[in-house]
Amino acid sequence: MLCFNRDTMSDGGRIFPVTDVQVIENLRAEIDKADSSHRGRILEKFFLAALSSIPWVGGVLSAAETFRTEEGTTRLNHLQTLWLEEHQRKILLLGQTLQGIADRLNGLGDEIDERVQSEEYLALVRKAFRIWDEADTEDKRRLVANVLTNSASTRASSDDVIRLILDWIKSYNEVHFAVIREIFQNPASTRYDIWTGLYGDIPREDSSSADLYKFLIRELSTGGVIRQERSVNEVGQYIRKRPRNVRRIAASGLLESAFEDTKPYILTSLGKEFVHYTMNEIVTRLEDGS
Repeated sequence: MLCFNRDTMSDGGRIFPVTDVQVIENLRAEIDKADSSHRGRILEKFFLAALSSIPWVGGVLSAAETFRTEEGTTRLNHLQTLWLEEHQRKILLLGQTLQGIADRLNGLGDEIDERVQSEEYLALVRKAFRIWDEADTEDKRRLVANVLTNSASTRASSDDVIRLILDWIKSYNEVHFAVIREIFQNPASTRYDIWTGLYGDIPREDSSSADLYKFLIRELSTGGVIRQERSVNEVGQYIRKRPRNVRRIAASGLLESAFEDTKPYILTSLGKEFVHYTMNEIVTRLEDGS
């Protein structure tokens, strides 16, 4: 598969890292030399769908070709060199992500072949790598890679759900994901339980931390990822709660705390699908009992 090293090359007295050039060349070579086998053609389609969704890859390919063919001359001008250096880390990450997904797809067996080469799946690949390219953290990029691998190996959910999960990855950030993980690992946690499980001490109600926490819970609730636990009947219909003693609550003179400790929260069915497709390492660990 792809290989990565950190050799350097002199460019007019300046040491210029060629890792970025080599990675892109390796990506292109991987496509060019794809086997005539069925699995080779599948990986070729996967690579092309991923690379075609990232707009700057074409420019780096062109710059890499210039760097390679103009050896012994000035090769790249100063701005081109700076531009390649700016993209060096992302190119390495792109190559590693593609290699990791391809390795995992190769280990899933022939039963996924039809799925992986379908236009429906390739459309998910394009959408996923556009989100991967815009992600500003390694955590988000890892979640995107997990979605592509898991959506290839199982059709437990429709592609509409997969697209929604990718949109959540794009819109949410690490603090959202932390709340989701905490509720998944400890179902029926109250807002007090969730906060203390993640951060420990409770801050003041008028602090920015409390405001941010209320915002997170509100976003995940209105987004359909989490909800308050409710009783259901034998056919899954929600049972109306008995009204609370409003007079007793009003008598306290206080608004409900951001860290309220009587209303348990659980993941919605869509929230469970999000965990299944993005956080499979947590699911596996819990299923193993560890």
